[in-house]
Amino acid sequence: MKTLTRAAVTAALALTLVSPRIAAAAGPELAYRLTEGQNLNAFIRDGAVAAHLLLRNGVDPRILVAFPAGNSGTGLWFERLDRSAEWRLDAAPKPVREGVSRGIVFSAEITTPRLVPRQAVLSNVRYLRDYQSVGRFPPEVAVKPSIAGDTITYRRPRLDGAPGYGLTLRVIEGRIDQGAIIAGVKGKIRLEVTALTGDAPLTPLPVPQLLNARAAKDPAARNALAFLSYREKFLAGSWRFNTYFGRDTLMSTRLLMPALRPEATEAGLNSVLARLSAEGEVAHEEGIGEFAILQNRKAGRPGDAAELDYGMIDGDYMLGPVAADYLLGPGRARAAGYLATTLASESRPGEREPVGALLVRNLRFVLAAAAPFAEAPGKAKLIALKAGRMTGEWRDSNEGLGRGIYAYDVNATLVPAALEAADRLLKAGLLDPYLSDQERLRFKRAGEAARVWRAKAPPLFDVKLDNDQARRAIDAYAASMGVPATPALTALGGYSLTFHALSLDAEGRPVPIVNSDEGFLLLFGAPSARDLDTYLGAIMRPFPAGLMTDVGLVVANPAFAGDEVKTRFSPAEYHGAVVWSWQQALLAAGIERQLARRDLPQATKARLKAAQASLWRAIDATRALQSSELWSWTFRDGRYQVVPFGAGKADVDESNAAQLWSTVYLAVRPPAGK
Repeated sequence: MKTLTRAAVTAALALTLVSPRIAAAAGPELAYRLTEGQNLNAFIRDGAVAAHLLLRNGVDPRILVAFPAGNSGTGLWFERLDRSAEWRLDAAPKPVREGVSRGIVFSAEITTPRLVPRQAVLSNVRYLRDYQSVGRFPPEVAVKPSIAGDTITYRRPRLDGAPGYGLTLRVIEGRIDQGAIIAGVKGKIRLEVTALTGDAPLTPLPVPQLLNARAAKDPAARNALAFLSYREKFLAGSWRFNTYFGRDTLMSTRLLMPALRPEATEAGLNSVLARLSAEGEVAHEEGIGEFAILQNRKAGRPGDAAELDYGMIDGDYMLGPVAADYLLGPGRARAAGYLATTLASESRPGEREPVGALLVRNLRFVLAAAAPFAEAPGKAKLIALKAGRMTGEWRDSNEGLGRGIYAYDVNATLVPAALEAADRLLKAGLLDPYLSDQERLRFKRAGEAARVWRAKAPPLFDVKLDNDQARRAIDAYAASMGVPATPALTALGGYSLTFHALSLDAEGRPVPIVNSDEGFLLLFGAPSARDLDTYLGAIMRPFPAGLMTDVGLVVANPAFAGDEVKTRFSPAEYHGAVVWSWQQALLAAGIERQLARRDLPQATKARLKAAQASLWRAIDATRALQSSELWSWTFRDGRYQVVPFGAGKADVDESNAAQLWSTVYLAVRPPAGK
């Protein structure tokens, strides 16, 4: 379980280091710690310094510092220990500067006879991430240690000769012997560690300029959001994704919108608009810093211009709905002026365009992509993943869509929502300055195209099982997972089971995995009362009939799929039977939106309220984890219990301790009176 400790940061900081280092003279603007599973995390942001320190406990210790500046980092992995050991942070990280490089200094101790450095990686965080997950990184960024007296130093310039990266370990308690660090007489090793990056810092968005008075007072979420928010962009998550991700920015901006100041919402939208392709596609991820240098070299290009990835498809259809909800909602009074402001392009250096023209570029792309299905609906006309890819939306691990190519969330919800956004903005007159007469005629067809998509796309994903089929599958899967079947079977009763498939495969066959993506429909659509009863009801049943557990809403339930598929959606898989914090918030916000409708019968509203209450009980049960990316579970002592993702030997990856879209509970609040 995660514990949260807010660091006391009011005292003045002093740092006695060898010249030319100069430490900050006052306490940092932001400093906090939290422990999650085997990871001790400490965050600091102070002016031009922002850093996330991670000390890994257990038998595989490591020291890692990730910087939002350039998405850079320094990491040192040690040889495996004979027995588990834990780090203790003796002195909280303090900002430090060495020439133009910036970073942190801290001291930590660990009780173990010896630490043997195995591998250091100093570069872009993507390479640290690669080494952590698959044990590889580009040979061009390799660095060897320099040992002098009680100090081990790793230092290298950036590949283009610019100021690079440094990691220094000074042994305070213990000694260095042939490259190994040996414990002192008390059996402890104590280190002073300095980590530096030469990459350019970002400009923080302070909390007073970020959140309005409606934002929850939750200190954990406020800390995480503050660490991840900058004028240039919001960061997706730390330590592993300390840079721009389009989808994460859009969904977080939308869910946080009721609690954000207008300038913060616009900063999020601007970061996406500035990175649009020439055709209007939303960039999924940016490769910057040393990663960009190396990628450009491989392509025969000089320099460190950002590499923008347009491989995902869901962001293309999120931008319009999120922008429309802002421009026709809390940003209505500012809408015309905001659309007229110009942005510098990140994808086309040297160009500037009005926000309105950039938004039209994306909506033009949406209309063109959606036209074939609108004209002749059929599975082959749905929006597929890009050729040769297994990923394309938020479930972006290779197995996340069950090897399907037509994602339910994109086709059944996001595409029609984007078409509706074009229609809404056109009718409001906000797009007029940016449309030609010919384009205006094309945009007038958006509303009808949306109605076709709404009516024809969702049924293509229907999975229907009779009661006997469903009960047999639930019983068998529950036994294989070591969880009780009775609550799930009782909730199913004598009914058949109908749910929306996670995706369709290349032949148009449904991938029969119950999934949490109904949340998108509830947030961006207006489903019929019958559909709400059927499809929301399907996911709100206890796992493994539906998705509900004591520790949250799992994002995938493969009980009704084949045995091979089940193994690919286990609680150890990144998008398997695990709980993602933001997916619960998405569903909570969607239910709240549906309850505000006036066209639903009272019986449906009663079921919505019951679902809302059940969901918030699960959210409250794991409130300490809300700022995390995701978590797994085990069933023990008659109940589901949280297991931090990345703590298990079989877990395929490691969760971020600060995740942008997990901070959305600052705006997504429990119902009044709860």
